[in-house]
Amino acid sequence: MALFYAEDGSLNINNGTPATGRAAITQSAKAFIDAFPDDMIVAFDSLVKTPKDTEFHWTLTGTNTGANGTGKKVNISGFELWELDDNGLIKESKGTFDDEEYSRQIKYGVND
Repeated sequence: MALFYAEDGSLNINNGTPATGRAAITQSAKAFIDAFPDDMIVAFDSLVKTPKDTEFHWTLTGTNTGANGTGKKVNISGFELWELDDNGLIKESKGTFDDEEYSRQIKYGVND
């Protein structure tokens, strides 16, 4: 995933501390992979090109079976606002999803 980013690209999730550089971006993504090691799917919903940037809309589904996992199913949607560099790589990504709903699903599951 990090190879889609410029060498000095950044990923910011829900206005947190940005991960800058491919190694840091890999670590940010790994946190989700570790939480959903068995069945995580990040589905492509849509790609919206605006005059200034690109929006990548996605839906994450999976079961929280990682270390200290709850065993609950999660289905959460969000999007990333991408600024691309001249080579078409992601220079800056600002990811957004409903963190409160995500936390609720981690605790109680998607259907509860």
